Formats: sequence, C-alpha cells, structure tokens
Amino acid sequence: MNVLSLVHGEDVRTELFGPVVAEAGHLLEEWSFEWGSPAPRPLDSYDALFVFGGATNPDEDGRYAWLRKEMDWLRTLVGGPVPTLGICLGSQLVARAAGAWIAPLEQPELGWYDVELTDEGASDPVLSALPPRFEALQWHHYAHGLPENAVALARNPACLQGFRLGDSCWGVQFHPEVTEPQLDGWIAEDVEPAEGERLRAEVRERIGGWNELGRRLCRSFLAEAERLHAG
Repeated sequence: MNVLSLVHGEDVRTELFGPVVAEAGHLLEEWSFEWGSPAPRPLDSYDALFVFGGATNPDEDGRYAWLRKEMDWLRTLVGGPVPTLGICLGSQLVARAAGAWIAPLEQPELGWYDVELTDEGASDPVLSALPPRFEALQWHHYAHGLPENAVALARNPACLQGFRLGDSCWGVQFHPEVTEPQLDGWIAEDVEPAEGERLRAEVRERIGGWNELGRRLCRSFLAEAERLHAG
C-alpha cells in the first residue's frame, strides 16, 4: 500500500510507526499542508492515512490558512473508504471534520494516564490489539466529542480516548507512536524542570512496554487497512 503520514511539525512525525510500515512492505510518505509544497502524489491516491499530532490547536483554522485547507480535505475524507488513523491532534481534527465538538480540557493530560477500552473497543479490529486497561502516554490540551454514528472504543475520566467512524476511520487521543528522544523534546518545551525530571524518569521506566503496544496497534491498523484495500 501507499501510506501517507500527515504531520504537523518537525517534532511530531511518524516516529515509531515508520519502521513498522516498512516491515509490512508498504511505502510511507510524509507530508504537511503547512509546508506549502505539493504532496508527493495526489492525495486521493493513497491507500491508508495517518494524521499525527502537533502544537497547533484544532480550532485555529481561522489563524492558519493551511489548517483551513486541511480541514476542508478531511471533511471530504471522513467516512470514506480510505483507512485513516488520527492521533491526538489528528483525532481531534478527524472528529471535528465529522461534525463533533472540540474544546480545551480543564486540565491537560501530559504524561501517563489510565485508559480503558469499551466493549466495542475490545472487539474492534484495530484497538483490540491493546489490553482492556493500560497506561497511555498522553500529551494533549483539547478533547472532542463522539462524531454522529461513530462508536466509542476507549475512555478515561478526562475524555473520550478512542473512536471508530464507519468501517475505516479511527481516532485515539493518546500517542502510540512516540519515542523517548521525541518525548525528551516535548518535556523540555512544555514542562517545568522539576516536573520534567519526574516525567523523564517515568519515560525511561515505561517507554519500552509502551512502544511494544504502539507497534501492535500500528500493525493492527495496517492489517485492517490491507484487508479493506483488498476487499
């Protein structure tokens, strides 16, 4: 398959998922509406899509012309046949494109937080790759509602953590793609030094197990994308 990673900044790219896509024998290309350059190939020619995170908020399309263009494109995409996985900001943008509300959280989730799959999540072809309960790496200031006709797949006390729209579109608020060097940069930028040291210690302790879950989720999405593409 030809897989597109839609990215929103140099420090929020494909990361852990890149080698998984390559191991599965697919071609991965990264691109961003923000770059202002043509995509590597026509956007409607890709067989699967990742929509990754970023520092931009999901309601700032009035500020960024490139985000307006991305939202317009996502509205034509959601609910269609192209297998799509949105992550953090990507989930918020996909949910918004499908008509769901978006809003700032009262308290951002930065670090490790419990997430629980719903019954539908435990039987979902993609999110069932994850345990029924797990501690997830989160890094988001916004939440979103459940799009109309979508299915809630994961939750925690703060917000909806995962959903599926139709048979080919998923979103998760947590970050299954993160790597330790990437997180080190986020911590340096967003967190006070004392809290940053605590978070770095937690990352060192947990990142190996979390990365294995991330690989499992990516493989599960790619396998389902292949099945949908073949069918």
